[in-house]
Amino acid sequence: MDSEHREKDGERAGVLRRLMAAGRANSAVTVMFHSAVAAKQGLNATEEKTLDYLERRGPLTAKDLAELTGLAPASVTGLVDRLEAKGFVRRVKHPTDKRRVLVELDQEKIAEFAVFFEDWARDVAAACEEFSTPELETVIRFLTVMTERQQRASARLSES
Repeated sequence: MDSEHREKDGERAGVLRRLMAAGRANSAVTVMFHSAVAAKQGLNATEEKTLDYLERRGPLTAKDLAELTGLAPASVTGLVDRLEAKGFVRRVKHPTDKRRVLVELDQEKIAEFAVFFEDWARDVAAACEEFSTPELETVIRFLTVMTERQQRASARLSES
């Protein structure tokens, strides 16, 4: 291998180390942010992110929630029980299969979360002004790939 290739390999290795460090830092502050938002509503981070799934995807079955969260079915039952007791969700009959139950958000209760994300949404919009549209497309592609990989990693952890 010539020195030019070694230099490029070394540069890439350095960039990958910095990327991993930036990803870890981002992950840590993301967890802390969502934990703080959850605490403001008397929730834990898992409960808050479950509400996020329901907001983005609409009503889901407990089985759907187990698959999305990687939690065991019994844990999902407890999770839904807690969210229902706190007034964030309700169980409703499935519209086409009366044997199944859906978990749906209480839209009025979930609206209370909006205030916690307004400042953050403004910060994100301002930060995006520093990047071109093609750069943002690359970030979207990267985040999409990493989300899929992390979901698979979570599933592997749940299986073992």
